Amino acid sequence: NEDGSVNLSYQGNWRDIFQNWEALSCSYPGYVESMIATFVNASTADGYNPYRITRDGIDWEVFEPHDPWSYIGYWGDHQIIYLLKLLEISKAHNPRKLTQLLTRPLFSYANVPYRIKPYDALLRNPHDTIDFDAALDEAIAERVAAVGADGKLLEDGDGAVYLVNLTEKVLVSMLAKLSNFIPEGGIWMNTQRPEWNDANNALVGYGVSMVTLYYLRRFQRFAADLFAELPETVALSEEVADLFDALAAAFARHEALLTGPLADADRRTVLDALGTAGSDYRARIYAGFSGTKKSVRRDDLVAFCERSLTFIDHTIRANRRPDGLYHAYNLMSVEGEGVVIRPLYEMLEGQVAVLSAHVLSGAEAVSLLRALKASALYREDQNSYLLYPDRRLPRFMEKNQIPAEHVEQSNLLRTLISTGDRRLVMRDAEGGYHFNGTFRNKHDVRDALDALREAGYAQAIDAEGEAVVELFETLFDHHSYTGRSGTFFGYEGLGCVYWHMVSK
Repeated sequence: NEDGSVNLSYQGNWRDIFQNWEALSCSYPGYVESMIATFVNASTADGYNPYRITRDGIDWEVFEPHDPWSYIGYWGDHQIIYLLKLLEISKAHNPRKLTQLLTRPLFSYANVPYRIKPYDALLRNPHDTIDFDAALDEAIAERVAAVGADGKLLEDGDGAVYLVNLTEKVLVSMLAKLSNFIPEGGIWMNTQRPEWNDANNALVGYGVSMVTLYYLRRFQRFAADLFAELPETVALSEEVADLFDALAAAFARHEALLTGPLADADRRTVLDALGTAGSDYRARIYAGFSGTKKSVRRDDLVAFCERSLTFIDHTIRANRRPDGLYHAYNLMSVEGEGVVIRPLYEMLEGQVAVLSAHVLSGAEAVSLLRALKASALYREDQNSYLLYPDRRLPRFMEKNQIPAEHVEQSNLLRTLISTGDRRLVMRDAEGGYHFNGTFRNKHDVRDALDALREAGYAQAIDAEGEAVVELFETLFDHHSYTGRSGTFFGYEGLGCVYWHMVSK
């Protein structure tokens, strides 16, 4: 500082701070428990974390209705691997300190004014899943003005900071992920933000992360060993204990499904049980913790970690690709009474994560590394790896080309073309067929079909409407769009050798 005193400070987004602190904690392991405290004190009761963290506290994005670039959400990868690395370093250097923190009520919850919607709303529209509580945001600002940075933390019934033990903080991060677990798919990305690779921004909603599941596998194994050091029982917030019981019952009830591949209906059954439990928990904590504590048995916590690992390992085995690599991300869709999983193309991030998961044998790891070097991810001229395989993108004039046979087979499309009605499709001067160029997605197609229905085409739309929507989706495949990772060059996009994943 200007007066000669030491300037002690830090600020940055969550990922950058804790990636850096992971390295710093190896050099200064005496500080790692303070780093862990900073991490868990700023995580939320619904299992996520604010966007930024500084020496003076936490900060979050504010929704501004009149700003088209204003957006809110939670990144999905922040809570598991960054915390786990710090916990592992503490255990390696200071073996007894974590055990001492497991039962002591020293840790807080960040009071971020986001409200994740109920489970049924997530299923209906996984792209619009978080409400911004403007009234709460204003109330927090007033409290900060009165008491300082602690005003951004959750209060108890007396207005003091609500405190819990480290067992609860570790458990909440774990349970939040497991309440979004889709068997054979991964962790559902339904909080309006992507994971480590921001270039996969369009995966939000229908994306399912195997990357986070690989890291969660390592987290569960560590937690099982850590919880084994607890006394016979540990006190948890009543709401957290009830969520734990609900998820434990769901896993126990459906464990028999793991004897082979799951049917789509069975996958939906498991997700419904887990997702509903998570939704019920959020409704309770958004109304405020009761302050009541419940005792949970040490042996039940350990058994829960072990049983959930059987589900996780089953899903990891199901995500081994025929070429010996492992899927990084999948896509989910709710179809009738089932949940369908469709894999995406290979990504380096998935191989890094599964190698880190403590699930592969030595021989399996060697096999994966050999498969990686033989894959389209390897760039021989650089002797390095791409984030994803490079590929040729279609030129502008190659897009939105409806094959002529689809038009010829459709009474609706032929009629619209012959009458010159361009609300749905059109024919260009060279005889090519195209959907209306203003359509952004299938919802716009449905709106056009509704308008045509009112204009006298009801019978044709009843017969062919869904087929037209399906044709549009097949042509554009918006469901598989990952974001700039699949459309840009460089900038974490195509042709990109990215130091972070290569070094990992």
